[in-house]
Amino acid sequence: MTVLPQGSEISRRRLLQFGAAAGFLLGTGSLAGCAGPTGLPGPSTLTLALNRSLVSLDNKLNQFDAAVTVQRSVRQGLTAIGPETKPVLVLAERFEMTGPTEWTVKLRDDIRYSDNSPVTVEDVSTALKMYQQVQGSFVAGFFPEFPQVVPVDDRTFKMVSKKSIPILDSLMSMILITPAAQNKPEELQEGLGTGPYVVTKFNRGAGTYSLERNKNYWGPAPAIENVEVRFLPEESSRVIALRSGEVDVIDSITPDSREQLAGLPGVELQEASSLRLNQIFFNFRKPAGHPLADPRVRQALSMAIDGQSLVKDVLVDSVTQAEGVTPSSLTGYYKTGEYVYDPEKAKATLAELGVKDLTLKIIWETGEFASDTSVMEALVEMFGKIGVKAELQQFEPGGNILAWRQGKQGDWDLLGNGYPSPTGLAITMLQGMYSGTPEKEATRDTYQGYVIPEVTAKIQAASSEADPARRTELLNEAQQAVWDTWPCAWAFVPKSVLAHRERVSNINLAPTNSYPLVDVRLEA
Repeated sequence: MTVLPQGSEISRRRLLQFGAAAGFLLGTGSLAGCAGPTGLPGPSTLTLALNRSLVSLDNKLNQFDAAVTVQRSVRQGLTAIGPETKPVLVLAERFEMTGPTEWTVKLRDDIRYSDNSPVTVEDVSTALKMYQQVQGSFVAGFFPEFPQVVPVDDRTFKMVSKKSIPILDSLMSMILITPAAQNKPEELQEGLGTGPYVVTKFNRGAGTYSLERNKNYWGPAPAIENVEVRFLPEESSRVIALRSGEVDVIDSITPDSREQLAGLPGVELQEASSLRLNQIFFNFRKPAGHPLADPRVRQALSMAIDGQSLVKDVLVDSVTQAEGVTPSSLTGYYKTGEYVYDPEKAKATLAELGVKDLTLKIIWETGEFASDTSVMEALVEMFGKIGVKAELQQFEPGGNILAWRQGKQGDWDLLGNGYPSPTGLAITMLQGMYSGTPEKEATRDTYQGYVIPEVTAKIQAASSEADPARRTELLNEAQQAVWDTWPCAWAFVPKSVLAHRERVSNINLAPTNSYPLVDVRLEA
């Protein structure tokens, strides 16, 4: 964990410019001490450099966007989110809603784990239980309720719920299947999966994984024999490693890196729309009487943020300012309002509400979104202009920010965070972020303590409505209700951008900021 002092420091742009100028030295060994992986990738090995450490190969607790690429190359779900964010069948041969509260699923006959053992109905049932039981689950919050698995025969089962779950085929894309005997209510670093690759070596602390082709893969064999996954936290190091050819792909690059790499011989860029919302989110665990417990104060503080300047000058038009509580790219999105920059009104409102000498503590994890440090430093200056002090506390990947976010360690006021909708549906994001209950808060399974019963009721009504037209009406009402509580001081929707060496082809970058490794090719 790193605490950033207020004041100036070398800019990210200057650092990257230095990295670019020094890149040619890497090949001679002059920068070997700060280089990425040692040695160039072999002709049959693809090397990925991630901006955040891959701490597990399932997604019960963590799933930053780029991790999906690796996780789903080892483990798979009954379904996956395909083109146009529609669910497609993977391990399931049939996934059909056969009643208001019932889905019928049939497993494919040809699916096998990497040890050639079959996938069973019990494996699916156990996976649902493990995702439900783990405390602080990333996935559990997306489900309005977990369905019960009722076996029909050895390949067929029903998924039965108390209320209708009309998007269950999309939600089940997030449940990665593991043999029942090996599954646990915790993150899994190893073990069997049905994906095109198997893990041969890993170091969780270093964030490195070695994968090789699954010889028993039930689908078309991947073209690439080996995949090496590396964690390089400094973007300048990732850029240098890509330029030198030491890595093949880098993800989630900043506008500065994009500018530096655009048109560079041997390097190609890819961009996709995003299903992610990045926010400066308020801490909703503040006691009654605290200034931040008042939505009027939260709205006033949002007026201090010059969002358009952040978009243009800091994020260099690589994002769009949000106009709702979900990204406009999601199915079911509803425009609820705009973030308005009005520092004079912000000061006047705070004065009217009797808010004086307010100090905000802003926390975030390195790599949460591109140019995160620069955004946070700009916020300190903007809040300062309305007489509000701000302190920054930055956590390194693998640190204990999760305990802080759950209210178990340390107090804070604003969180720099990103949140995806892995299904591509607005209702999924609403369910995960804003449907908190007292019961969930007791186990710290809410999103930053957001528990507003009226909002939760609206989201639950929308999530269980089978009629599409009525569901849209309820969904719009729920999004407006969330907006009116002013959960964010500011929010924006990023674009997904990655860079890769010219020898790499067939990377089909999805809005989830991931791509199927099985499709990727390497030229000789």
